[in-house]
Amino acid sequence: MIRKLIVGASVTALVLALLAWGARLLKTMSPAAESRVPVTRVKRGDVTVTVNARGSLSGGHTEMLSAPMTGGGDMAITFLRQPGELVKAGDIVVKFDTTEQEFKLKEAEADLAEAEQQVQQTEADNKAKEEETRWSLVQAQADVRTAELEARRNPILAEIVARENTLALEAAKDHLKQLQHDAANRQATSAAAVAIQEAARNKAKVQAETARQNIDNMTLKAKSGGYVSVMQNMNGNFFIYGMQLPTIQVGDTVNAGMVVAQIPDLSSWEATASIGELDRGHLSVGQKVGVAIVALPGKTFHGTVKEIGGTIGAFWNRHFDSKITIDDVSPGMRPGMTSNIVITTGTFPNSLWVPSQALFESDSRTYVYLETPNGFVPHDVKLVRRSESQVVLTGINEGQVVAMANPELMNQSTQTKGSAMKALSK
Repeated sequence: MIRKLIVGASVTALVLALLAWGARLLKTMSPAAESRVPVTRVKRGDVTVTVNARGSLSGGHTEMLSAPMTGGGDMAITFLRQPGELVKAGDIVVKFDTTEQEFKLKEAEADLAEAEQQVQQTEADNKAKEEETRWSLVQAQADVRTAELEARRNPILAEIVARENTLALEAAKDHLKQLQHDAANRQATSAAAVAIQEAARNKAKVQAETARQNIDNMTLKAKSGGYVSVMQNMNGNFFIYGMQLPTIQVGDTVNAGMVVAQIPDLSSWEATASIGELDRGHLSVGQKVGVAIVALPGKTFHGTVKEIGGTIGAFWNRHFDSKITIDDVSPGMRPGMTSNIVITTGTFPNSLWVPSQALFESDSRTYVYLETPNGFVPHDVKLVRRSESQVVLTGINEGQVVAMANPELMNQSTQTKGSAMKALSK
């Protein structure tokens, strides 16, 4: 009998414990618990407004190695240094396929040899013609002198013979005059023929020099020492939005003028950061910057805003690039290293501020949800400056409590959940 009483008491205690646990569970799931709004107090103090961004290192005076402007199509890469490889001034960094240019060079050299032969042949022909013309002139001059000697005998000769001598002299002089005129024309023609052949020779010579220069230009050498940074391949058809493009490799083809590699100046460094459009008005050239390089922990480098680029990107992600000159140089720096950048855009002493989540904007209004005995009510304030984590404002008192989330939206969500729970409990 006693044993049965003990077992009954144990069961009763267990049932009561389960009921208490269920009550606590229902309480935690009740709308009252869900309706609690996160709050914060308005604080007063010195506020430093910063712009935070992520960037990458590059040489400040980078030497760009671009595909030469050969006038042809795409060029295939036959040799390329590895990314990060150390080179000295004069070392070969990139080579392109010169097969087409070598073929053009051989063609131009063959044309040049043929043109030189043509020039020599033309000059030889002209000399032979000049010699023939000179001999004809000498013969004609001799004929004139002979005719003149015969004409001197005319006074003692019969009239008809004298007349024949006079006609012969005139004919000899006319022949000499014609030969002299033809000689001048022939000389001009010969000079023109030589000029034509020399023009063809010069053309072939220029083509050969151009091909040689193109071949030389298709070998890119470093002008200064440093680490090689190979560029991404923007010439492929495999781009997918958000995908990281591969770097250029041996065998890839590039367009004329395309940058293949660069050699940063290791004594001068820059960081390029992508910054949101909303912070553009807070930045100016010359502002001081703190740079933390991920691969070099424990040290903050100092820098200065050097350049502010144009705004780009889709309307939901408008941003701009800013170049920052790094004043400190470390031997461990390498191109492409990730850096965390902090730009101080202003300091507001003894100012009122709240976390940025506590400020709301709608219909040209700037307001907070102020806690009152009747609940949270919208209260207009004036925004002085905004940062990623804080907002400096006026129109409110220190110590007042404001909501860090929209209470109206939270109440709507709570009511929806409460209705759902009631429906499930029926």
